[in-house]
Amino acid sequence: MTQGALAGVRVVDLTRVMSGPYCTMMLADMGADVIKIEQPGKGDDTRGWGPPFIDGESAYYLAVNRNKRSMTIDLKSEAGRDIVERLISGADVVVENFSPGTAQRLGLGYEQMKEFRPDIVYCSISGFGQTGPACDRTAYDLIVQGMSGLMSVTGFDGQPTRFGVPIADIAAGMFASYSIVSALFHRERTREGQYIDTSMLGGQIALLTYQAGIYFATGETPRSHGNAHAIVAPYQTFSTSDGHVNIAVGNDAIWRRFCGAMGLDHLLEDDQWHTNAGRIAGLPELVRLLEPVLASHDTDEVVRRLDGASVPCGPIYTVPEALTDPQVEHNRLRQSIPHPTLGAVEQTGFPYLLAQTPCAIRLPPPLLGQHTDEILDELGYGPEAIDAYRQQGVL
Repeated sequence: MTQGALAGVRVVDLTRVMSGPYCTMMLADMGADVIKIEQPGKGDDTRGWGPPFIDGESAYYLAVNRNKRSMTIDLKSEAGRDIVERLISGADVVVENFSPGTAQRLGLGYEQMKEFRPDIVYCSISGFGQTGPACDRTAYDLIVQGMSGLMSVTGFDGQPTRFGVPIADIAAGMFASYSIVSALFHRERTREGQYIDTSMLGGQIALLTYQAGIYFATGETPRSHGNAHAIVAPYQTFSTSDGHVNIAVGNDAIWRRFCGAMGLDHLLEDDQWHTNAGRIAGLPELVRLLEPVLASHDTDEVVRRLDGASVPCGPIYTVPEALTDPQVEHNRLRQSIPHPTLGAVEQTGFPYLLAQTPCAIRLPPPLLGQHTDEILDELGYGPEAIDAYRQQGVL
């Protein structure tokens, strides 16, 4: 198997739940050796989250922990910290998402770990950052989505709406992995490690993009537009005779093709609709004119017509429909891997295809402590020492 781009990089993963595990999964997908440290007898909180469970394994946990090795260590014990210190002395990256200050209290903070690996790249993921007036607030995805302003521009009729996935957690993990790889590139050139502070709140503010831009430009508060676009029209969801379709008329040339494809050439005679600015200004009336036409055709017919005219459009799939779409299958965005107890586990694939260092699912999501003895052996611990640690409850 071709090695991934991060082959040879060892990551000590002190994270749990979503933001941290998503970050370390991205690093592991790129070939890094990610060692997931878990609490003996319990493990990552998400091991108990469900239903659904698959023969006792949480579907939530399985979704974000592939390509990692799991070892159990009691981080509150002196022996456990000694093991982690030895592990970090040979590692490249540490990732943690404890509440701010917890890693330091455990003796596992950045300044403490620099003593064992001066060039370590150490990333902390938190809800609001390590310092500041909100740093001690308890953060869950829903809370941060609301506080970032993102929920205020999502949904219908002013009713704030959360994303259908934990976008604050996921974005924090993605930004963390991006910053870690950037820090590793810097270290490659300078031999200098560094500390990274990234937060769920910061990720959500970054995702505001043009919504923040609207506020910066006008001073006005952006509002929710349902499935419509704030500054492009028509760019939204429409009902068909048997479902729904998304249509994205991104410029005036596409508008003309859209009208031709749907038998709406008479709208081209009205100066109101010639430009995007005019369509946005009269959007409620425009939607009223378009809705009955689109509702008179089934989804397949609308998509066939618009595809033929090169008008961006698409059906609205359920999750099963999306995962069996021919393009999804072609891009291998659904994969499976053998699992030690479940037979085979299905996983989403990779949203990027690297020609020389492709990603691969090399390891299934690990069982709790599955690789403890293996990793301790790599660190030079003998069988007697491992047995003694296990009897003491360290492992």
